[in-house]
Amino acid sequence: MTAIWRQVLDGIDRHGRLAMVTIAAKRGSSPRDAGARMIVFPDATFTGTIGGGTLEWKAIAMAQSALANPNAAKAETRGFALGPELGQCCGGNVELVLELIERERRDEVKALAEKEATGNLTTRGRLISDRGVIREIIEQDELAPGAAAYTGGVLTEGFGDERRPLYLFGAGHVGRALILALAPLPFRVTWIDPRPDSFPAYVPANVTTVQADDPAAVLAAAPDGAFVLAMTHSHPLDLAVAAVGLADPRFPYVGVIGSKTKRARFTRQLAEAGIPRARVDEMVCPIGASAVHSKLPAVIAATTVVELLERDEALKAGEMPMAGRA
Repeated sequence: MTAIWRQVLDGIDRHGRLAMVTIAAKRGSSPRDAGARMIVFPDATFTGTIGGGTLEWKAIAMAQSALANPNAAKAETRGFALGPELGQCCGGNVELVLELIERERRDEVKALAEKEATGNLTTRGRLISDRGVIREIIEQDELAPGAAAYTGGVLTEGFGDERRPLYLFGAGHVGRALILALAPLPFRVTWIDPRPDSFPAYVPANVTTVQADDPAAVLAAAPDGAFVLAMTHSHPLDLAVAAVGLADPRFPYVGVIGSKTKRARFTRQLAEAGIPRARVDEMVCPIGASAVHSKLPAVIAATTVVELLERDEALKAGEMPMAGRA
């Protein structure tokens, strides 16, 4: 999830006003869940998505019309039956909240942006036609970032930037390809390599580079739940990273680039180093989709990203982690 209120604040500063469209509630099947939102600017550009298709096209048109009308309501709801009204096969119903946010509310938006920057937050808002959605910050009953609920005219929303920490070791061809593939995805990447000048001059905003003489030692400061992925220039270094990662149960995913032969060798060496066999069996090696055999860095990166997303979603859903692949 991205930091919504920083985007709103920047949009107000650039354009003076903007419209925000949020899926406040849904019943049945829909392209996105409650909490999906998009921000529409007066120049017809927008960011975010509520699922594409006719629903999104209608929502953009509604937002543009409201922005062009000085007498438009500052907050309103609009329900859509996706099948009968819009011809979408989902067939469910969604209720949208359309709100106009203007420069005079900048202080409110700034306060929300500053609070969001310190961590996740939940707000409760009432829709007032001539003012907008008037939100208060709730200290309890926290909603997950990107979630929303709308009942009795009250809109409750979760905001924040929920990203899985990923410690990526190795700045070679595959590491660089993976960094680009991860750029738009919900991961906060710490990219580690011992070699001087190994990183590109520019990296995506969700990446922090660390040049470390002892790369595996960086994991001591990693947060609980971080993913660990070793794809360095050195098999002994990959082994050292895997050993530290597997020795610490805080890390639910430890992946190593390589072949089945490399996995067999590492399995023996890790067992000899005293790593419990159950944890060694959880090591993911080879990484990526087993049905795709291309060794192009971009292809390896693409299949690995799918694997990381699957593991992330499974953990958030409280499901058992996948076993490592032999």
